[in-house]
Amino acid sequence: MPSSNEQPIPAARPVIGEDEIEAAVRVLRSGMVVQGPEVAAFEEGFSELVQGRHCVAVNSGTSALHLLLMALNIGPGDEVIVPSFSFAASANAVRLVGADAVFADIDPDTYCLDPAAVEAAITPRTAAIMPVHLYGHPAAMDRIMAIADKHKLAVVEDACQAHAAALHGTPVGAFGAGGTFSFYPTKNMHSLEGGMISTADAEVARTLRLLRNQGMEQRYANEIVGTNTRMTDVNAAIGRVQLAKLPGWTEQRIANAAYLSEHISAPNVVTPVVAEGARHIYHQYTIRVRGDRAAAMAKLSEAGIGNAVYYPTPIHRLKPFWEPDQKAGRTWDLPETERAAAEVVSLPVHPSLTANDLERIVTAVNALGENL
Repeated sequence: MPSSNEQPIPAARPVIGEDEIEAAVRVLRSGMVVQGPEVAAFEEGFSELVQGRHCVAVNSGTSALHLLLMALNIGPGDEVIVPSFSFAASANAVRLVGADAVFADIDPDTYCLDPAAVEAAITPRTAAIMPVHLYGHPAAMDRIMAIADKHKLAVVEDACQAHAAALHGTPVGAFGAGGTFSFYPTKNMHSLEGGMISTADAEVARTLRLLRNQGMEQRYANEIVGTNTRMTDVNAAIGRVQLAKLPGWTEQRIANAAYLSEHISAPNVVTPVVAEGARHIYHQYTIRVRGDRAAAMAKLSEAGIGNAVYYPTPIHRLKPFWEPDQKAGRTWDLPETERAAAEVVSLPVHPSLTANDLERIVTAVNALGENL
């Protein structure tokens, strides 16, 4: 157990400070609370993160994925290649538009889609590839884009964990037909709840704005069948405050991760790998435990070190996907996905960590020793 004067270190710590509270109160007092000037300003500001692409704010990262697939006319009869080692929202969005999720294996170092596995999964029904920039590490977008161009496929980036990550200088969300981001409270920046879609295509952006607002640009002049997935101005105002703080927070996460990787030396622990040319922004600092993971997590918890497994059950083994695939006779050979799901543990890396916190994390991890 941690000493009596030491508090447990949480795995994540959402930031809601006076700046965020003042922004929310300011909007509430203004009376303009839905799809107003704060949303437009948030979209404009976020555009700077994705090389000036059009940005469309919505109410969640899942809605962002769902609407982007709709805007790209992906639906029944189509297949979308996705990783199984991800949060279920990635594949849920595919199912929500009536398409089939085809699961491809991951690179064991980055936990992102393996381009070779992607190419092997392409069929005549493949319409899109959905790389997930998992834990804040960019997928191999140079190779994935080359595959997509070769086969004339759309690329939908799930960047919900990767605000300001980049590969060879190009930010995530600026590669494919569109990118999606989440502003859930535990993300690197948040708006309490919300999402953003980036796209270089002005027509796709207009369609997305229609889709989020019941198919209307002008009131009662519905052009298409749409949804109600708007972002409120309260959420957008909080998001704007957080967006201004994101650069500093990102650098702190990278520095925290560097300290952990330099000082963790437990022989049964593998620290994160960063691919050449990648800017990993460490939404999660994820180690592999070679041995009894449950015992390791228990020891870390006893030492007051927050820890969690993202994700213990690959998507293809979750009931909504497993049962239909079994009935259809579809099976998936995903050895790296299965291995990662059995070994990963995420440790605190958030920017609220102190120097003492980092030392405590290192000490606890190194104390795991060889006998797990």
